[in-house]
Amino acid sequence: MSNKKHYVHSEYTKKRLKRLYLTIAGILLFLIIAVLILRAAYDNSIKPVSSNNNVSEITIKPGSSLPQIASILKQNNVIRSVWAFEWYVRNDGYASQYIEAGTYNFRQSQSVAAIVSELTNGLQASNLVTILPGQRIDQVETSLITDGFSKSAVINALQLSNYVNKYPMLQYAPPNATLEGFLYPDSFDRDSGTKVSDVINESLTEMQAKLTADIVAGFAANGLNVYQGVTIASIVEQEVNKASDKPIVAQVFISRYKLGMTLGSDVTAYYGSIAAGVTPSLSYNSPYNTLINTGLPPGPISNVSWASLQAVAHPSSTNYLYFVSGDNGTTYFSTTLAEHDAQTAQYCTKLCSD
Repeated sequence: MSNKKHYVHSEYTKKRLKRLYLTIAGILLFLIIAVLILRAAYDNSIKPVSSNNNVSEITIKPGSSLPQIASILKQNNVIRSVWAFEWYVRNDGYASQYIEAGTYNFRQSQSVAAIVSELTNGLQASNLVTILPGQRIDQVETSLITDGFSKSAVINALQLSNYVNKYPMLQYAPPNATLEGFLYPDSFDRDSGTKVSDVINESLTEMQAKLTADIVAGFAANGLNVYQGVTIASIVEQEVNKASDKPIVAQVFISRYKLGMTLGSDVTAYYGSIAAGVTPSLSYNSPYNTLINTGLPPGPISNVSWASLQAVAHPSSTNYLYFVSGDNGTTYFSTTLAEHDAQTAQYCTKLCSD
């Protein structure tokens, strides 16, 4: 009998252990699922509220606690969740004392990470409107609308006909031209009474001032009027970033233009396809595609910096006809197509692979 009792007790113990293991496994599985669900909810909650780029001006008062900050952001609908915002801030090593008081411009298209970055770096809203170097006019339009100006006002303010009699530089623009290339990149002061047309006028005034007698004379010495000079300057602006490369690149394009060669600029081809509303392509045959068409494109392809204007007015005295931007950021120049092809094969294996 004792052996039987021992056997029964052993079996009972095994069943209890089995139930215990199953219970523990069930609890662990539940916890894992709960953590995964919570993580998914958290990841979703720190995403942008929407793609809306309208600006919400939000003021964080000195001494505001983290819950108070999260609450005001939620009330203004720039974050999805109060708890997710607080969790992100705490888990990323921040605290309310790292958040700087001030007035900020936030958009629903910003993630929690972007919002926290602005708050902790003190990127308060400024009273400046900025036109960035190398922007196309459609990008300037989008930026101005994002800055809070109405779309209709922006579109109207960007009409060349509003300014053609005010700025001598625009008299060279052909029929149906736009302000492309003539909005000088800079930051402009703005207050509650500033109109978008005020910003455009300031930008055009600055561009007119940059087209000094020396710059215009430099264009003319190369057989270019102001519109043509700005057009080449915009191509130089897009092709290279280093100021020291710009005069040499300008010389390449001016030399090719004088010789009746195609300019051979990839950026003009991309601009033509973007302007036509199609996928950026080197093969899209638009009047801007200087890989296909000789002569200058119909007009500028972006705004220009002072360095690019200087480069076209005073190009280098070299005799290069080709250049390629290498994968390492260096620009390589050559006088013959054979040299150009060899440099491309050697230095541009990634950027030139498309």
